Amino acid sequence: MDSDSEAAGRQVRLAGEQPLQDSVLVAEDDRLFRYILQNCLEKWGHRVILVNDGIAAWNALQSEHAPQMLILDWMMPGMDGVELCRRIRQGNPRPYRYVLLLSAKDSKQDVVAALEAGADDYLTKPFDADELRARIRAGGRILQLQDALIHAHDELQFEAAHDRLTGLWNRGAVLDALKRESQRAVRSHDPLAVVMFDLDQFKKINDTYGHLMGDAVLQEVGRRLPAAFRSYDFVGRYGGEEFLVVVPGCGRTDLIALAERARQCISDNAFRTTAGDVAVTVSVGLAAAAQIREIEKDCENLLRQADAALYVAKAKGRNRVEISPAVNPSPP
Repeated sequence: MDSDSEAAGRQVRLAGEQPLQDSVLVAEDDRLFRYILQNCLEKWGHRVILVNDGIAAWNALQSEHAPQMLILDWMMPGMDGVELCRRIRQGNPRPYRYVLLLSAKDSKQDVVAALEAGADDYLTKPFDADELRARIRAGGRILQLQDALIHAHDELQFEAAHDRLTGLWNRGAVLDALKRESQRAVRSHDPLAVVMFDLDQFKKINDTYGHLMGDAVLQEVGRRLPAAFRSYDFVGRYGGEEFLVVVPGCGRTDLIALAERARQCISDNAFRTTAGDVAVTVSVGLAAAAQIREIEKDCENLLRQADAALYVAKAKGRNRVEISPAVNPSPP
């Protein structure tokens, strides 16, 4: 490996340590143009990652924090800039990479070929530094817009699947999770269970302290419940003061232990509020199926049985866990 390649390797590794929006990956096999590009970009405040060929550029792009702005030479050993563009555009990866292609070729056909391959812009050699800077700025504006759109899209996706007050999965999302886990249970023949929670005398909390305090209690429940379950269980707000947890692959003994731990997590420590400590208890109903055969029917049966067990817990004095008799799988 020559000194340029070693330096390029070091810069690629450094780039992976920290995500920087102003980083630029330069793939150029000509030593003079590499120097000119690096000098200009660093003077304009960019962090520059240099590689000598298309294969090294492609490898650098596999880093988690690879730059979104790329300057690629057309003619390079291993993989040329046009082929690298095509590979970058395959599969519509996120985030979007903005590609400026450099070449001594200046015919209209060459420009068309570069843009068709996936380049966003095209600049001929030798290039003017001011023109290069203007094109880099134009690409930066597009990437900023992309980041804003991705952020807005992610927020919308989160809001569509999560309860706004507690941050847990909402009713639709947790029921979708139940259906997905039922399909998985059919394939794997693993058990599946649901745990239903209802805050005891929640209306009294609202009437005594006000609805804002009631909201604060629900938010705290939303914080405590997930901590009592496994990372791959699905904890959601079922509606009002009811919560539902989908628990895949868990035996009866472990299921009861999980539910009891969650009950204690809520009931054993008072909720600290601006009005003072508030005692909150929760009743819990469990239902488990050793095997799922008819997804829709068995899911409905699980929910119905868990709800029935919850009412038994309420009738027996609240602040307790009740488990429904084993839910038999639907006949084949």
